[in-house]
Amino acid sequence: MAPNLPEKQWAMVIEKTGGPVDYKEIPVPKPGPDEVLVNIKYSGVCHTDLHAVNGDWPIPTKLPLVGGHEGAGVVVARGDLVTEVEIGDHAGIKWLNGSCLSCSFCMQGDEPLCPKALLSGYTVDGTFQQYAIGKAAHVARIPKEVPLDGVAPVLCAGITVFKGLKESGARPGETVAIVGAGGGLGSLACQYAKAMGLQVIAIDAGDEKKKMCMELGASAFCDFSSSENLVKDVQAATEDGTGPHAVLLVAVNEKPFQQAAEYVRPRGTVVAIGLPAGAFLKAPVFETVIGMKTIKGSYVGNRKDTTEALDFFKRGLINSPFKTIGMSELQKVYDMMQQGKIAGRYVVDTSK
Repeated sequence: MAPNLPEKQWAMVIEKTGGPVDYKEIPVPKPGPDEVLVNIKYSGVCHTDLHAVNGDWPIPTKLPLVGGHEGAGVVVARGDLVTEVEIGDHAGIKWLNGSCLSCSFCMQGDEPLCPKALLSGYTVDGTFQQYAIGKAAHVARIPKEVPLDGVAPVLCAGITVFKGLKESGARPGETVAIVGAGGGLGSLACQYAKAMGLQVIAIDAGDEKKKMCMELGASAFCDFSSSENLVKDVQAATEDGTGPHAVLLVAVNEKPFQQAAEYVRPRGTVVAIGLPAGAFLKAPVFETVIGMKTIKGSYVGNRKDTTEALDFFKRGLINSPFKTIGMSELQKVYDMMQQGKIAGRYVVDTSK
């Protein structure tokens, strides 16, 4: 540890599944031989963080736990084996905190599928603290000219939707429907899709989200809360009426996952990204078979996806809509998530 680093820091800590989340002082961690210590300046708040608090998923969380996995900051210490990251570099700690780098998945660029993967804010402490640990091989390299508050949501939401769009196979000029387009992931997906040359049908609810989606480049908006037949409305929003070439599901409820296979066009692809607790995918077998439709899952991106997603942001093609809040007020964000009242993304300032 560098001699000028503090021994204590402020963090948001979950002591038990279900919460509450407590703002308290904890020790500053020390990096291992292959790790770096990042002074987190800002951390985006993802719906996954709420799942970690509530214990919604079949993977057990570390307890006590510091959540968060969209942390952007400055490297302040590094382990003896680290040579590729320098003190003073700007770096991001992502959902994938580390992997073994030697299994068959890691060797083919599928590091998120590594059976020994470390997950920030879930199986290891994350970024809702002022100093966080990350494996040097996996921290995102953030250019110093990039604002740390603005780039924070890209470290999970941006990379995840960019990866999903790549997995969809949609080509420039084709149409993608984004379900949950007005949320944190969806608002970024709209922009990545537009930057990749795709036409966007945004699917969400309410005038505020419609306004934001259209400003972000969507060519059409379908409001699921007022639509009498969403399947027909989505298909009608496409040029030839046969439906979008791809569907990106970043919704947090189960119903949209059931509808997507109905309105995607023949030969189209449905990409499931959101993880509503206890939900199941269901599709009409006859239409899926004769339409030669594909239904697949897409997880977080690998290191190459990270570099590419950050490059879009660096070039000014992605403007992450976010609001800043003090880290000590994190529970307010969780409450708004539970009520479905968030448009865009919240970013916590770890100094407050």
